[in-house]
Amino acid sequence: MRLTHLISSTAIALSFATLAHAADPDLTVFDWAGFENQALIEAYVAKNGQMPTYSFFGDDDEAFQKVSNGFKADVAHPCAQMVQKYRDAGLIEPWDVSKIPLYGEIGERYKNSKIFADEGGVWYIPTDGAYTAVAYNTDLVKADQVASLQVFTDPAFAGKISLPDNTDDTWSLALLATGVSDWTNVTDEQFAAAAAWLRLAHANVRTYWADPSELAQLMKTGEVVIAWTWNDGVANLKREGVPVAFQRTPKEGVANWFCGYVNFKDAPGSEEKAYDFINAWLDHGSAKGLLENFGYVHANDVAMKDIPMEELKAADVDPIDGTLLSQVPIDPAMRDRMTQEFEMIKSGF
Repeated sequence: MRLTHLISSTAIALSFATLAHAADPDLTVFDWAGFENQALIEAYVAKNGQMPTYSFFGDDDEAFQKVSNGFKADVAHPCAQMVQKYRDAGLIEPWDVSKIPLYGEIGERYKNSKIFADEGGVWYIPTDGAYTAVAYNTDLVKADQVASLQVFTDPAFAGKISLPDNTDDTWSLALLATGVSDWTNVTDEQFAAAAAWLRLAHANVRTYWADPSELAQLMKTGEVVIAWTWNDGVANLKREGVPVAFQRTPKEGVANWFCGYVNFKDAPGSEEKAYDFINAWLDHGSAKGLLENFGYVHANDVAMKDIPMEELKAADVDPIDGTLLSQVPIDPAMRDRMTQEFEMIKSGF
C-alpha cells in the first residue's frame, strides 16, 4: 500500500540499475518501491556486506497477482488485510520466531489475529504503519472546510480532489464517511451506502493517484487541493515547502493501517538471510530510520519508546483522539467485492 519516496521515473531506473549491480543474490525482497532503504536494515548490511536484491510492486493486489502467477522471492511486504489471501493460496510458510529475538517487542495490537498467528505458527511479522487521512493545501482550503469527510463530495471542490487508486484506502474513506468504523463485518446496507457515497465523491475526483509522487506534483501545482492519502507524501511535501497540512481528526474519523513481512514457501534464496533481514528490520535503529525517511511508526513498541513525542507529532503519527477505522484483515470475499465495485465506480458505472 505504500510507495514511499517522491522519486521520478529516472531515479527509479537508476535505483534498479544500482541494485542489480550491488545486491545480495541470496535474498530477494518483494517490496513497495522506496523501501530499498539501508536505514531500515543496517544490521543486515553490516552482517552481509550489501543490500538484498529488491523487486518492487505498486499495490497489494498487483503483488499478490504476480506471486500467484509464479514470481519467486524470499520475503514480501503485504499490508495486514492481504495476509489471509497469501495463506489461502498456499504461498507462505510460518516464521520460526525462535530465530527472531525481538518478536516479543512487537505490540500485541499488531499480532492479535489468528490470521497472523495460530496453532500452525506465526505467519506474519508486522513492521510499519501510519494513517490515511486528509491532506489539504492550506493556502487554498480553510481548516474548517476539512472538518468533515463530506468535503470530498462538496461541489465547491469539483475537479480539485484526489483519491487513492487502491481498494483498501478508498473504501476506508467511503465507509467512514457513511458512519462505519469497523470494516470486519460490513452489512449489505452499509456496503450500498458507502458505494453510493463513493459515486458522489467520484464526480469530484480529478484523478486517482497511484503513488505519492504523482499526488505531490498535483498538489504542488494547485491542480489538487484536497486528497485522501498517507503520512509519507505529506511529510515530503512539507520538506519541500509546499503549504500542506494533514487533517487526522475530521468528524467521521480516519484510517490507520500496518504492513509487515511474509516468508515464502519454497523460496529460492537463503533462509538464514531471510531471518537476518527481518531481525534487522526489528532492530531499534530501524524505528528511527523509518520515521525519518518515511514518516511511519514501527511495530516494535520498545524501539518506539526511544523516539521523543515531539518527533512523532512533527510526523503526524502521534496518537489522536478520534474515530479510527483500522485496516485489519477482512473476509477475502468482501474485499474482492469492494475491488469489483471500485473498478465499476472508476469506470463511471
